[in-house]
Amino acid sequence: MTEHFEATDISAIIPIGGRHDDITALYREYQSALAATGVNVEFILVLDGPRPEASEQIESLLRQGEKLTVIELTRSFGDSTALMTGFQKATAPTIVTLPAYHQVEAGEILKLVRALDSADLAISHRWPRTGNRWESMRRGAFHGLLGRVTGQRYRDLGCSVRAFRRRVLEEISLYGDQQRFLPVLANRQGFRVVEVDVRQSPRDRFTGHYPAREYMRRLLDVFSVFFLVRFTKRPLRFFGTIGASVFGLGALLTLWLVVDRVFLDHPLADRPALLLSSLLIVLGLQLFALGLLGELIIFTHARDMKDYQVDRVLEFPAKAAQAAPSGPIGVVARNDELRANSSLTS
Repeated sequence: MTEHFEATDISAIIPIGGRHDDITALYREYQSALAATGVNVEFILVLDGPRPEASEQIESLLRQGEKLTVIELTRSFGDSTALMTGFQKATAPTIVTLPAYHQVEAGEILKLVRALDSADLAISHRWPRTGNRWESMRRGAFHGLLGRVTGQRYRDLGCSVRAFRRRVLEEISLYGDQQRFLPVLANRQGFRVVEVDVRQSPRDRFTGHYPAREYMRRLLDVFSVFFLVRFTKRPLRFFGTIGASVFGLGALLTLWLVVDRVFLDHPLADRPALLLSSLLIVLGLQLFALGLLGELIIFTHARDMKDYQVDRVLEFPAKAAQAAPSGPIGVVARNDELRANSSLTS
């Protein structure tokens, strides 16, 4: 089922997956909080697969005359896919993502919207944070590991309440579970990211437990983000370093076997070390070649790859006056949605 209406100032996207609270009550809270902004707000609800209970509540809201855009996916594809699906239907320059369960006090959402005056992406940090010691240790380990491998420090990437300019998702495509790492990817792309302290909802309680495979998935996700942030445009540095190390180990082992054979007269037949050294050399060369191939692909498509954002362009007054005589001298172009780091290189 789908319904749409006129363009707005804020698009609020709510992915609805397996975990969700009462959708009607939650929508009323979000609606009341965003109404305080004084701008037009559209709500886009994305059902990540068949959710009969949530669907009934949404249909009840539609019968009551609520202007909602509702998208139902054929099966569960994950929050990232649901978010990108909702973004394709969004019309506003400002996007707000909201979870289908309580995480922060609804009134705190305005803090994130206001933070966009000086940033491109505002993320929530629930503070003060409730929870037991195990949850605190688990969060600390996750954010600590992510900070070590990416060089970016965040405190609450598990919170889905975020506000950002439309340009962010126009430049970054999410898939899998990458929505959790959107601030990391946006920072790498040159967008300005701020973390805002917000009050945690007293109903933010997760009573279940995470299976062991979930921790393995998070570890693999961190490794994936590490590669995307550090080596997307420099694959040779990653594969070349590993390949050279493996090749060097194999070469040293081969050299030792040669010395052992020539000077100590030890036979090479039936020695597993010889096979191991050969395999290490071949593997090292393959890894190095893989990195080199990736580097050639990046070089070929470098012109089409953009990993920076422009804040404004300044030119000499004479040229600026010709380009934009009615505007301020010296400023040729400016786009408040485009932000950049001090350096325009990755």
